[in-house]
Amino acid sequence: MRARRILMVTSEAVPFAKTGGLGDVAGALPLALARLGHDVTLVLPRYRGIVGGTVTARAPVTVGGRTFDVTFAEHSLADRARAVFVECADLYDRAELYGAGNTDYPDNAVRFALLARAALEFGARGGRGPEIVHAHDWQAGLTPVYLRTVFADRPGLSGAACVFTIHNLAYQGLFPSVWMPALDLGWDLFGIEGVEFWGKLSFLKAGINFSEIITTVSPRYAQEIQTPEFGFGFDGILGRRRKQVCGILNGIDVAVWDPERDPYLPKPYGPETLSEKVASKRALLETLGLPLTETVLARPVVGLVSRMVDQKGFDLLAALGDRLLGLDATFVLLGNGEDRYQAMWQSLRDGAPDRIGVRFGFDERLAHLIEAGSDIFLMPSRFEPCGLNQMYSLKYGTVPVVRAVGGLDDTIENWTPRTGAGTGFKFKDYQPEALRATLQQALDLIREPKLWRAVQRAGMAKDHSWASSAAEYVKVYEKAIRARKMAPGPGLKAQAGLEDE
Repeated sequence: MRARRILMVTSEAVPFAKTGGLGDVAGALPLALARLGHDVTLVLPRYRGIVGGTVTARAPVTVGGRTFDVTFAEHSLADRARAVFVECADLYDRAELYGAGNTDYPDNAVRFALLARAALEFGARGGRGPEIVHAHDWQAGLTPVYLRTVFADRPGLSGAACVFTIHNLAYQGLFPSVWMPALDLGWDLFGIEGVEFWGKLSFLKAGINFSEIITTVSPRYAQEIQTPEFGFGFDGILGRRRKQVCGILNGIDVAVWDPERDPYLPKPYGPETLSEKVASKRALLETLGLPLTETVLARPVVGLVSRMVDQKGFDLLAALGDRLLGLDATFVLLGNGEDRYQAMWQSLRDGAPDRIGVRFGFDERLAHLIEAGSDIFLMPSRFEPCGLNQMYSLKYGTVPVVRAVGGLDDTIENWTPRTGAGTGFKFKDYQPEALRATLQQALDLIREPKLWRAVQRAGMAKDHSWASSAAEYVKVYEKAIRARKMAPGPGLKAQAGLEDE
């Protein structure tokens, strides 16, 4: 396939800004695409704390009659890949990315409308614009709309195809309809085939309806979000575009996540040197203040690195409560979230300081130590678009116990006594007892070292690097380009890509 020019629009990307998996993907995918020979420009806001970059352009960008003086600064990521920071201090120079505490910034609509407009303004410069515009999540959802309306006749952009990726359907970018004129969106777009969702403007729906192709971050999640159980009200919207919806599994950065060369580990190890894993276990227990007695060292360690919210299954863990202590295991947790869950884990820690290790917040070194030093990694999610930690765990010989949803189901092969094969353990029913029984099954297998080693090595043999995922995105880009060339004439349905049904 020929090299393509790709303009990628995101609200966060590692190593510049991150709140979740979106940041990981947006940071890794451009590099993987560049290694395949494509030219990638990644556009994101210059938030407070982002430094560097060379100013290459300044331009006034207007949104709804309000003009912002925007500075564009370029930062090289790799050969054929660059980041472009959109600098507008009034909108982006703030303490947090999306809001203060648990409250969104009230002007998020204009903050991310400007990101979309600025990205397209930059892409149109020089007349040789992108062939693909790839927008991520609701924050970039207006990018496809502006591409087909405000920028429809702009040289360098008029022929570009658009791909929109949903990282988490639960976040839909909903705003009161009064924002429509303030964002240069005509009222003809405010309908079920446009951007309207239950009387509100939805940036997410805008991205879905105005792109040639919609992707999600795992094949299973692409199916799930077209059902009432996982669709968050969007199942009908996505079902109408089902022929254009596909799932591409996220990859992991194997240069960062590799136990054979991880600088955070006291000793490297691999599939043939798994006995060295115990050094990471000792370091993990010591870091969290757990006693290094023979009893504690012999006990299996169950690790969690997670936001402490219902989506991640913490209501199941809370329902088990003290019964977790009835399992022959040590639990170690890194993360933060709802106060009630933090209080529960602190209470468990206070009552069993030799069985529970907790660190609230985030610590990169500790995250790596938990992946390496644990025997089991637990992800009992209510829903999980993709998940990365289960893939890190496979790489580190730490056996995942997960709920069979989304990317967790796609990436973990369930071990059963009948087959004697698999890479982890899965449960289906979202019930505390199903979680407890599956975790107990894993703890029972640890007592059979030969079988346990086989599960570990099977997981470590899996390739979840970005190379294969990036190749799948290239196929989607080519499909989007073909679809754009066959696009129907003007009109709302054509703009929303609905006539190809």
